[in-house]
Order: sequence, then structure tokens, then C-alpha cells
Amino acid sequence: MKYYIIAGEASGDLHGSNLMKSIYKEDAQASIRFWGGDLMQKAGGTLVKHYRDLSFMGFAEVIMNLKTILGNIKICKKDILEFKPDVIIFIDYPGFNMRIAKWAKKRGIKTHFYISPQIWAWKENRISAIKRDFDELYIILPFEKDFYEKKHNFLVHFVGHPLIDAINNHEIQSDEIFRAENNLDKRPIIALLPGSRKQEITKMLSVMLSIVEDFAAYQFVIAGAPSQEFSFYKTFLNTENVHFISNKTYDLLSISHAALVTSGTATLETALFKVPEVVCYKGGWISYQIAKRVITLKYISLVNLIMDREVVKELIQDEFNTKNLKIELEKILDIQNRERIFKDYEALEANLGGEGASDKTAKLIVNAIK
Repeated sequence: MKYYIIAGEASGDLHGSNLMKSIYKEDAQASIRFWGGDLMQKAGGTLVKHYRDLSFMGFAEVIMNLKTILGNIKICKKDILEFKPDVIIFIDYPGFNMRIAKWAKKRGIKTHFYISPQIWAWKENRISAIKRDFDELYIILPFEKDFYEKKHNFLVHFVGHPLIDAINNHEIQSDEIFRAENNLDKRPIIALLPGSRKQEITKMLSVMLSIVEDFAAYQFVIAGAPSQEFSFYKTFLNTENVHFISNKTYDLLSISHAALVTSGTATLETALFKVPEVVCYKGGWISYQIAKRVITLKYISLVNLIMDREVVKELIQDEFNTKNLKIELEKILDIQNRERIFKDYEALEANLGGEGASDKTAKLIVNAIK
């Protein structure tokens, strides 16, 4: 059968690649075209467009790049019509994917949404479009099931969180080999995860690096996003005691003592690796002013949202500054605080539904379109 998959971000590329592997196990004759990234390309199939050409951060940035976005939508529709898939699998990325789903549904193409948009955070009115335009919805956060089924009378499939599989299946380098290959000494490592888009990386790293000289007993390592070239990071590597690795975030987290993490999927990845973290976020002024008026959640990190309490500290917008970041990093380096964090992380993982999200989803999709 023929599968068309659309993922528009780094996290979608990761989950899309594992879903593709599971689809191939369920359907050995599967033919797959996709919008995604390097990981999906390694899994097989044909790449139509890379997500690095699709990512625009914030309200203002979307408006500035509207012509490009509309052009990509046109390209996508044309490619779908030529491929004639048995199903389109949308992975998060709602602004783009929901437009395509509305169009595809009218043409009788099966539409499946894997990793639903976070409409429980904002734009809850999108529920009517989701119920109208998607045949099946596969959710990965435990509280989403009640949101869709009890609040909005829309049956969904809770498949567990695919990050558990992604982490368990990743072959981790040993501490000794990783340090040797990346010229790291024996001091404890503080990982810096500044995001995947140029705009956010620039904003986040400038503050993250401002505290380095106050923690000489540690070494700081920037986790480079696979979507960005090394040349982009060069300007940030003038600070002493700062190292850089690219596309090895899991290996880095596996031996890190603490982490400073930009809000997003990486906050949950860091927690699953049992690394105490400070969650950071700073957006453009206009984008932030709009967002804080439409988003009513108590937290921005997945860790705190899933646990429904503050497990990790969040420094948002003006609170994300050198003084506060230094204070919060010192707190998570304290052994007593760390013991509490580790217990919370264990409870977090138990809430996520266990292993097998990709396999469960692939089986449901294949059976639905047979």
C-alpha cells in the first residue's frame, strides 16, 4: 500500500522515522513518500521536502514567510495527487497539516493524525476541524484521551509516547568513548539544548553561555541540531570551557549531569534520560505578547504538563536571564534537590504508557486501510 507522511519539525522526523520502520514491518510492500528529515530518509521511502525548509517560529515569522508557506502547500497537494496514496499520515505540525487534511478529506483520501496538535493548550476551537477532517487520531499524552473522548466526544487511540522507544532503541556510546571523540575531560557535563531553529538558538544560547564562567568545575556542551550547519554555531564557540557536538544529543544526555533546555520535546527527552534540567524559553516580543493572551496553561514544558505540577523549573521570557539561570542551575546541582527530581522522573515515565508506540500506531494504520 502507499503511504504519504508529513512531518515538519525535528521531533516529527524522529517519530516519523520510527513509525516508518514499524510500517515496513507490518507491510513489507509499503511505498512511502514523505516530508521530513534525515532520520526518515534513512528509514526508507522518498523525501519530497526537508523540514528545515518548513520551520518558521512564532506569529510574526509565519506572517513574514507566508508566501513560502502557501507555495509549500501547493507543492504538497500536487505531489499527493500524483502519488495517489492509500492514506496520509500527519505528524503534529498542525498549521500546515490541517490545511492539507481538509483538502485531502474532500477528495476521499484517508487521513490519519499521529501525535495530535496541542489544542488543549490553545485553539481548542480546532476540535471541529479535527473531527471533520481526520479519520483516525493517535495520541501520545495520557491526559489527551479524556480531553478528546469525554470533553469532545471524539474517539481516539492512546498509543503511548514514542520517545520511550526512541530512547530505548538508541545505541548509546560509552562515557569514555564519547568523551574521547569529542575532546571532553572528566569533569561533569552540563548540556545546552538551545532548540533547532536559528531564531530560537540565537536567543537561547546568548543567555545560556553567559553563566559558563561561574561554573568552572563543569564543562558545557552545546547539542547542535541536525538541521543546522556547524558554521552557524561557530560564533557561539568563542567562550572558554564550551564544547560542541552535532546530532548526538542522546549520547550527550546519557552522560550529562544537568541540562539547560529550550522548551519543546527536548524537555521530555532530558527527563527520560534522568537529567535534572532548567527549562528555558524566550520568543520574539510580538509573538510572546500574542501567545500569553491565548495560551492559558500553567506550564510550558511537557514534563510539568504531564505531571500537572512543577517538576522542573521554567524560566520564561523576561525571567530567562543570567541571574535567574545561575540560581536555578545551582539548585539542580544540589544533591538533595536531585533526589527529588529523580523520583519525579520515575513517576513521569510510568504515566507515559510504556513501550511500543510506533508499533501500535503502525498496526492500527495498516489494519484500518486494508
